[in-house]
Amino acid sequence: MPSRKTATEYQPPVPKCWVYETESGWLIYAGKTDEDNDLLSLHFAHPAEHWFHINGMPGSHVILRAPDETSKHEMDKVLLERAAGVAAWHSKARDGGWCTVSTCLAQHVRKPRGAKPGEVEITSSRLLKVKPSIDGLTLRK
Repeated sequence: MPSRKTATEYQPPVPKCWVYETESGWLIYAGKTDEDNDLLSLHFAHPAEHWFHINGMPGSHVILRAPDETSKHEMDKVLLERAAGVAAWHSKARDGGWCTVSTCLAQHVRKPRGAKPGEVEITSSRLLKVKPSIDGLTLRK
C-alpha cells in the first residue's frame, strides 16, 4: 500500500499556460482553460505576484512573475500594462479597442464556495485601461 504524501510533499498540478517573456526577463502566464485558470490563480501564483483579468467578460487569468527576487522592486507601470494587455489579448475583447483589466495581488484572489471552474472573487483591485496586445513578448515553449 503506497504511503500518503504529507502536506509539504504535495505538489499541485501545473496549469497549462501560455508563457510570455519580456525583454527584461519577467514572465507572464495566461491560463488556457477554466481549470487551468483555477490552478494558476489559486495554487501556482505566489501571494505577492500581480494577477490580471479582463473586466466583465470571459478571459484568461494572468500572473506576472519576476525573474528573480531582486527584480521584484523593478516593476513599473509599463510592465503592469503589458501584463494587462496579455489578459485583454486572451479574452473575448481581443478584437476590440481599449478595454478595462482588473488587477490585484494574487493573495486577494479567492474561490467562492460552490463556484464553477474559473470563477473567482477579488478584493483590493484596481483597473487598467489597455489595448489587447502580445507585441514585443517572446512566447516560451
